[in-house]
Amino acid sequence: MGMGKGIAVRLVRRLAGVLATLLAASFVIFAAVYAAPGDPAVFLAGGRDKLTPERLAQVRAEYHLDEPLAAQYGRWLWDCLHLDLGRSFKYSDQVSDLVAARFPTTLQLVLYATVLFVVLGVGAGVLAAVKRSTWVDSAVVGITTLAASVPSFVAAIALVSFFGVRLGWFPVTGSGSGFLGTVHHLTLPALSLALGALALVSRVTRQAMADAAASDHVAAARASGVPEREIVRRHVLRNALGPIVTMCGLVMAGMLAGTVVVETAFGLSGIGSLLVGAINTHDFPVAQAVLLLMVTGYIVVTTAVDAVHPLLDPRVKEVRS
Repeated sequence: MGMGKGIAVRLVRRLAGVLATLLAASFVIFAAVYAAPGDPAVFLAGGRDKLTPERLAQVRAEYHLDEPLAAQYGRWLWDCLHLDLGRSFKYSDQVSDLVAARFPTTLQLVLYATVLFVVLGVGAGVLAAVKRSTWVDSAVVGITTLAASVPSFVAAIALVSFFGVRLGWFPVTGSGSGFLGTVHHLTLPALSLALGALALVSRVTRQAMADAAASDHVAAARASGVPEREIVRRHVLRNALGPIVTMCGLVMAGMLAGTVVVETAFGLSGIGSLLVGAINTHDFPVAQAVLLLMVTGYIVVTTAVDAVHPLLDPRVKEVRS
């Protein structure tokens, strides 16, 4: 009964922490957009050439832009809690409809990039750890260092130039239709998004496995004649899963807010490009909704990783108990 009560208390604390973080993030997002250069009332009034003091006052009153910041934030937050994200200044459509139409493309891109950096990054890290202090280890470290030093927009241009234009293997714009079409269209964007993450995950995997391999029980398993493959699989990799999974989750969460450059480079209609367009046109409701969605996704993923970590690493469970 005591253990169940302790788990319930930890869950309540974690939920309260998540809600407090979301509340603070929502206020920062609203205030930052509110303080951004440019007056949305001018845009809503049809531009400066059609602007009169009466028209400007009318627009401010219609969209509650004449109210104090706290009142505007309270109204916006109350509407968000009721799943009403407002109406776009530019398109005059519901913001929720615009986000719902764009979000699947971004989600598919992030999931594809996650598969790439997990498979390739963890695989390269395991290979480097197993072949430590050999030319294979040096090659993996050198290649991943180079990949980490290349910005995503540079990687996107290089991939488009070589694989898209010169070889013609992959399309360079659009997101495709159907499973195979989507995979084909999103390969280059996902790869350019995953390159930096691949290098980071590879290094974390290599170091985590090196730390696990130095433990006493691994030395005891070797002394007892356990095959090296079994040692790597059952002892080294298993004990290294905690930091590896944590890093993969953090990188994936960061990608949800980092697709802007890649979506712009490849002409993808995701929430990243939607955010850029909203900022350029002072479409405040869309910008606020997209930023809130990105922050919420990051918090949810990192919270899930934090919850899973004790299941992968018994030492963390013991400390928290």
